[in-house]
Amino acid sequence: MRKLKITIGHVVLHVDGYDCKTTDAILAAVPFETRAAIWQGEVYFQAPVHADRDDNARDVVEPGELAFRHEGESIVIGYGPTPCSEGDEIRLAIPANIWGRTPDDLGKLAEVEAGELVKVEAAD
Repeated sequence: MRKLKITIGHVVLHVDGYDCKTTDAILAAVPFETRAAIWQGEVYFQAPVHADRDDNARDVVEPGELAFRHEGESIVIGYGPTPCSEGDEIRLAIPANIWGRTPDDLGKLAEVEAGELVKVEAAD
């Protein structure tokens, strides 16, 4: 089972984790709670996880992709253009490991406020 549920305030995301070391590390740490941080076009939060940066880490992500930033040990969910973006792309501040995808609408992440409770747990 490589499925997770991430609840950020009133937003619920169902995540399919990829077959990779980063997902393994996140699954080993669940369940956990933390607090959300925001940056224009991005919600991120610290995770009790250590994962080295993958050789294929990248800073431009597709809508729905979830990333893990080695620096700061944070899960990052980009949902729209950030201050680093060129045009409409979703560009994270630094390259990160891409470890999963959600089919859920990320538009509601724009309503998340800094400090909101984040719950990360395994899902069926």
